Amino acid sequence: MELTYWWILPLAALALVIAARLLIRRRPQTGRPVAHGERLTDLPEYQNVLRRYKATLVLAVALGALFLAATATAAARPAQRTTEQPEIRNRDIILCLDVSGSMTSTDAAIAKVFQELARQFDGERIGMVIFDSSSVQLFPLTDDYDYAAEQLTAAQKALDSGAGSFFDGTWNGGGSSLIGDGLASCVQGFPDVDAEAGNAKRSRSVVLATDNFLSGDPIFTLQQAGELARSKNVKVYALNPGDFDYGDQADQPGGQLKAVAEGTGGTYFALDSPDAVPGIVQKVQETEASSYLAAPQVVVSDSPALPLGIALLAGAGMVILAWRLNP
Repeated sequence: MELTYWWILPLAALALVIAARLLIRRRPQTGRPVAHGERLTDLPEYQNVLRRYKATLVLAVALGALFLAATATAAARPAQRTTEQPEIRNRDIILCLDVSGSMTSTDAAIAKVFQELARQFDGERIGMVIFDSSSVQLFPLTDDYDYAAEQLTAAQKALDSGAGSFFDGTWNGGGSSLIGDGLASCVQGFPDVDAEAGNAKRSRSVVLATDNFLSGDPIFTLQQAGELARSKNVKVYALNPGDFDYGDQADQPGGQLKAVAEGTGGTYFALDSPDAVPGIVQKVQETEASSYLAAPQVVVSDSPALPLGIALLAGAGMVILAWRLNP
């Protein structure tokens, strides 16, 4: 145990010494002499009462000193310093959002879905990427959920208004809504496994929100981006706000998106499906993964219970003695 404000103890001791010296210097009270007083003081009953009185005063002084020492120690803020290695779940999730024109009416709703996803994850690292003709990382992989919630709230407001600097950097390429390039950027957003501490094998997932309405000439087709995800062992969970294919043909936007997602071991949901959020959370948490220990962290916690408990007992004892001395 250590004291945060250790200098309080010498100050308290100095104050106690000064108070004691002032008390000793006080002029003694004068009394009147009584003739043949020894006849009273020599009585056995008087001697017994005097001994009990002196013992009570000694005990009162001891309890007072103990009370002052305990309260001074509590004021000095005793603390316990320990080293901990928190256990972290080795799952990474990147939220991948298409912010092209065809998604304008639904992007704010998707950001709200992402907020719900972030609230339900526990221990996983999450990040977010937005894309149109080019991709921008909104925030990197992190397990700071308060920070992620702030960023997602800001994203929802920006997507709801449709203006501001939120979209800067997403129009640097040719064309629009280059879904394959966007998905490939999200897949590449995971750090190199070999560069991570302990070479821990991490479960990796992309939650891709797009209507798959391509407008332009991408570097990666959606199928090629899916192959890239599969080669890096990244599962894709697709959220489609459109989900209105014209028939059951395999070349329909929703059908293509579903095929790519399921080809990586992921799943496909319509945005308005009540199973979307719980389904994605369940699928991500079912991925095989093992926990690992993070870097050691020093934790300092206050430990005032012992001195405060001693002060409470000493104070109660002083009250009892005061009552006995003044019946």
